Amino acid sequence: MIIRLSPALAALALVAASAFPAHAQFKPTKQIEFVVHGGPGSGNDVFARQLSTIIDQEKLAPVRVQVVNKPGGGATTAANYMASKKGDPYTIACFTNIWLLNPLVQKAAVNRLQDMSPIARLVVEPALVVVLADSPFKTLAQFIDAAKANPGKLKWSGGSILSRENTVRQLLMQKTGARWQFISFPSGGERLAALLGGHVEMMIVDPSEAVEQIRGGKFRAIAQVSEHRLPGFPDVPTIKEAGFDIPNVPQMRGIVGAPGMSPEAVAYYEDLFFKVSQTPAWKKFLTDSHLDGEFVRSAQLKPFLINFEGTLREILKGTGAKVVR
Repeated sequence: MIIRLSPALAALALVAASAFPAHAQFKPTKQIEFVVHGGPGSGNDVFARQLSTIIDQEKLAPVRVQVVNKPGGGATTAANYMASKKGDPYTIACFTNIWLLNPLVQKAAVNRLQDMSPIARLVVEPALVVVLADSPFKTLAQFIDAAKANPGKLKWSGGSILSRENTVRQLLMQKTGARWQFISFPSGGERLAALLGGHVEMMIVDPSEAVEQIRGGKFRAIAQVSEHRLPGFPDVPTIKEAGFDIPNVPQMRGIVGAPGMSPEAVAYYEDLFFKVSQTPAWKKFLTDSHLDGEFVRSAQLKPFLINFEGTLREILKGTGAKVVR
């Protein structure tokens, strides 16, 4: 049986539907806080400020997106700050792998990335293994052989013990039986200076941080931490191509909101950063920085983070790290 509404009832139903929309749209009316876990000039800071600048220049948001630095404890200080803003639609953050790694090894890091409101993943960031241009090591295999012959003598610089630099080192040592030191520095500039000064023999570095030194003839790239060769470095093999079949450790960068952010606010920010990803300025930034632009939306991001955390947990266990979660 087909039930037909009278014109009056049909009009009433239409008014009711318009009066109570299924999803009220969110539109910001005041400044947005964009939290980064690094200090001014750090990779995460530069990344976030590039996003903020494009949003401003392209007039993609009606309000200012202000970068706020919350360094300390890896990403613990930033994660704690985000947790304190539960439900706030005006607080977002730029995350990297460290947001997943910290809670795996530190009991005090109780605010996890999965507790935040996933918005989008923007890039996967490869890295280069570099030496001084006049280094005797022409290949990664030569460095490994020298490390085997001189256990604990050679040095490799990087960030924290949870950084990709140290994770790759641990995986290579586990695979080959070679041993060498890891020298931790708090800033990228100090890591570069250590290699330039000959205080370490090798380092893993973001391509954007090393390209000037490579073009200037001071550094030489001997391997890539990537699934495939970067267009800017077609003659440099990946670690797997160099003969070492270890898990690839991608560095990702993306956006989350404060815990409990409304679906409407999440949808707004997802759309905002998708618009950023389509601009010529962003595409130029990706090319200049040798980044893989891969936009992953909110619905796909949460399961990805859960799976990736599991991968990182197994990698940490395999390197002998004490995992607390």
